[in-house]
This record gives sequence, C-alpha cells and structure tokens, in this order.
Amino acid sequence: METLILSVFVFTYLGMALGRVPGLKLDRTGIALLGLVALLAGGAVDLEHAGSAINMPTLLLLFALMIVSSQFQEAGFYGAVAARVAAAAGSTHRLLLLTVVVAGGLSAILANDIVVFAMTPIVAEGIRRRGLDPRPFLLGLAGGANAGSAMTIIGNPQNILIGQVGGLDFWAFLLACGVPGLLSLGVVYGAVRLTWRKALAQIPEPTPTEKLPRPDPWQTGKGVAAIVFLMALFATDLPREIGALIIAAFLLLSRRLASRDMIGAVDWHLLVLFACLFVITDAFSGTGFAGQGAEMLAESGVMPHRLSVMAPLMLAASNTIGNVPATMLILSVWPIAEPGPLYGLALLSTLAGNLLLVGSLANIIVAERAARGGVALSFLDFARAGIPMTLGTMALAMGWLWLGQWMGW
Repeated sequence: METLILSVFVFTYLGMALGRVPGLKLDRTGIALLGLVALLAGGAVDLEHAGSAINMPTLLLLFALMIVSSQFQEAGFYGAVAARVAAAAGSTHRLLLLTVVVAGGLSAILANDIVVFAMTPIVAEGIRRRGLDPRPFLLGLAGGANAGSAMTIIGNPQNILIGQVGGLDFWAFLLACGVPGLLSLGVVYGAVRLTWRKALAQIPEPTPTEKLPRPDPWQTGKGVAAIVFLMALFATDLPREIGALIIAAFLLLSRRLASRDMIGAVDWHLLVLFACLFVITDAFSGTGFAGQGAEMLAESGVMPHRLSVMAPLMLAASNTIGNVPATMLILSVWPIAEPGPLYGLALLSTLAGNLLLVGSLANIIVAERAARGGVALSFLDFARAGIPMTLGTMALAMGWLWLGQWMGW
C-alpha cells in the first residue's frame, strides 16, 4: 500500500507542478481528485480515514470568508472600485500606485483570489480605454493582491491554513506580518514602474465622461459591518471558523441578494483541491517514506526552521507546485511548535508566489480573466516584473523576521 500511496503522491504533486495532464483538459483540482479516487479505489485509504484527514475547521473558515467576500461582489463593490481606479485623474504612475494599494488593501481583509477575479476585467478595459497598455497595471494588481494578502491570517488560502493548523492569534499574526506586507506594496509598485517604464511613460487620455458604476450602499454597508464584527469575534475565544460561519449566516439572510448567487460565488474548485490534498498528504505523511525523508533532512540540517533554508525552499516550491499545495505538503511532514517559523512560512510562501505566473492562483486568475478581455499577459511579461518584486519583497520579509527574532538565519 505504501507504494501506491507514494505513486499517487508523486503523480499528484507532479501534476501540481505541470498544472495539467498533457493531452487532457485536467487542471490541478481534477488531478488532486483523481489522486484521491485512486487511494480510495486501491484500498490505501478508507472513507472514514479520508474524512478524518480533512481539516474541516480550515475548510469551513475558508468557505465562510468567501461568503463574506461574495457579499461585496454581489453588491457591485469590487466593480465600482476597479472602475474608479481605472478612471482616476493623474499620471500613469498614480494610476499604477492606486492599483497596487487598492488591490493590497482589499486582499488583506478579503480573499485575494476573489478580489482579482472581480477587478481584473474592469481594470484592463478601463486602462485600455485611456490609451494605455493594461499589462503593467495587471501586474500591479496581481503583485499588490499577493503582497497585501500576506499581512493577515485571512488574506489568502495558505495563510488561513497556517493559522488554523498552528492555532495562531489573528492580532499577533498581524503584528508579525503586517509591516513587511505593507512595505512590500511599495516594492511591487517600484518593480513594475522600473521594469515597465516605457509603457508607463505614456500620457493617459482623459477620463471617460459616462457615469461610473456605484455599489449598492446598503449591501456594501452590510459587508463592512460583517468585517467589523468578524474582527471583533477574532478577538474572543470563539473558534475562528465558528465566528466566520455566524457572520456568513447573517449575510445569507437577505431579501435582495439570493443565497444561491452568494453561495455560487464561492470558489468550490479551491475547496475541493484543499480537501483532496488533505487526504493525499495525510496518507503520505503516515508512510515510512515521509518519516525517512524528514529524518534525512533533519540530519543534514536543512529543515525549514531557518530563513536560509525556508526562503529558497518556498521560492522553488511555490513556483513549481504552487504556494497552496507547497504549504500543505510542508505542514504535513514538518512538526512546528513555535509561531515564528509559521509566520515565516506564511510570508515567504505568499511573496514567493509573485515570482512567476504559475506561482499563485491569483496570478493565473489575472492572466485568464485578462485574456478573455483581449489582453494577453504572457509568462515573460509576468517574470519581467515578478522576479525583481519577489526578490525585493522576500529580502525585506527575511530581514524583518530576523530583526524581530521570529526566525534565525
């Protein structure tokens, strides 16, 4: 059975790295689901064990936060914000700065994947209508969303997982990761401005005269109130997933927004991916292969407790198998007792995702949504700004973690 588990594990994470199976329209979620089916069909895992391997508090928290984010989406908030960013007065540099800051700020308190999903087509079209190349602004959108999401424990899926598995406090996490995440927005802006300086030398055409979209004030207000109450509940002893579910339940009690639409806005593909990877990585961690590998790493001194090991590890893993699968894999085989390395894992896995187009789901969403609107954001386009912004932000985060004595060098 261990051979089957190892084969499924290798197949699954190789698929995560490739992003698909050659010749088939099978994405990462489909690959993980096939891996789970193989384990169940082969008898390596039974349904009871599979159910116990899934971290339900993490899935419930992620689901509830997606409901909160969908409240803003259904209220038209994201679209209105994106339209105002694209139509803002001033130079191209000011437009880029607004894009980075808005994306980062929203992603710190809402799911970054949903933020970029909603904003990408509107930013791309709005910028193009002003006679500008949308690509540097889309890079600022993706880079800002990733950097901003690193600031909080609810900013992205891997942070949510790390916070739940490690039992991290929301406010302590913000203290440790908020400053480098915020400063990273400046690095993102500077990297895009420098590498795309020719495109950004253009003068934007005047703002279109038509009336900009406005969000539903009542529904937007409900979303803001939900965030405020959610932060308050995070300061109590109530489990985060329960508090988030309570807020989500109240949001579903609406006379104007259909619960079907709000639940439909949830990223079910991501939840299925999480569930399947929980089972696959749990099965692998129970084999002798995982134990032997962990012992070899510990003996050679390359376990990721130190910055000099974790940083290159996350840079490589996030840009091959993706930062979410990489985080799940590390947590399954690496016993962590102290919060410092968990802060480092959250920061570095998120910031490393800005290196290449495949580094994070948010990047892929931006590229795919832009392509549907006729804007081609290529692998090289992304790497052109992604490499300097990632190296700069990771160096900043490493310095912060070392100076704050959260991690050793």
